[in-house]
Amino acid sequence: MKIWIFAEAEGDAPSTATLELCTKARELADTVECVYAGSNADALAGPLGEYGVTTLYAADVGDRLVGVVGAAAIAALVDEHRPDIILFAQTYDGRDAIARLSARLDRPVLTNGSSLTVDGDTVKVGTAIFGGNTLVDAVFEGPKPYLAAIRPKSFSAEPAGGGAAAVVPVSGLELGRAGEATVLARHVEEREGPKLEEASIVVSGGRGLGSAEAYEQLVEPLAKLLGGASGASRAIVDAGWVPYSKQVGQTGKTVKPKVYIALGISGATQHMVGMKGSDHIIAVNKDGEAPIFSVADLGIVGDVHKVVPKLLEALQARG
Repeated sequence: MKIWIFAEAEGDAPSTATLELCTKARELADTVECVYAGSNADALAGPLGEYGVTTLYAADVGDRLVGVVGAAAIAALVDEHRPDIILFAQTYDGRDAIARLSARLDRPVLTNGSSLTVDGDTVKVGTAIFGGNTLVDAVFEGPKPYLAAIRPKSFSAEPAGGGAAAVVPVSGLELGRAGEATVLARHVEEREGPKLEEASIVVSGGRGLGSAEAYEQLVEPLAKLLGGASGASRAIVDAGWVPYSKQVGQTGKTVKPKVYIALGISGATQHMVGMKGSDHIIAVNKDGEAPIFSVADLGIVGDVHKVVPKLLEALQARG
């Protein structure tokens, strides 16, 4: 079994989602290799090797779209190296690349996966459907390679201690008309505190807060005092209280912190899909029958406007 991973980078290091896929891949395959579209492949070779990757096929992107170059690189290599499975993170670039590769290879894709199993020639991808209410296993049929996109935080990233991956440059790619598109500028999202997906503590707010002002007065100060990140339910994102970048859930971001604090969140299945893997869940809601309490380790039935200010006072008093 040979598994390829479409590697993504954050600065000069592999993204956490990439390392999660590498960890899972080495459990299932004899050979784990990566294909990368970027400009700093040598910097990624060492960290990827620590997670079991033996070879890193690297194509320079320049000012072109990552998904265009990545799909072209995989398509150019796949017949020669014959991977069984190609994995992508469920990210913007990952979804772009897998869609383009699907068209190039004429292969179906399974997306939004949360689990991956291999039993002989049977490859299954687990995913949530109907707004997260039902979990199903989808099985690949037809010729390989199988193409799957996996949600970040579905697996844990654990190093194996291997040496640096061998870097193999890939050039002369056929990009077609899509290669004419160029990136004119890049903008980094401003934020305070840790990145939502990587934070060890996440404080999220929902419609039960009552207003955008309450979010600013309760959720953000609490997250800051705890050294965590602030998140939100889809309801208040759709209401325009907070930007989409803070949304936790099936159509937002998946988080897996050590502590997840849900304030005024009822616990729709769509939201819980994105946070139920947290180590410890604390919920505050005035509705004692709210579904969020079914997954909470500690539940407080009460008004967030009374509970959270007291908590903020206690934390501030501790300095």
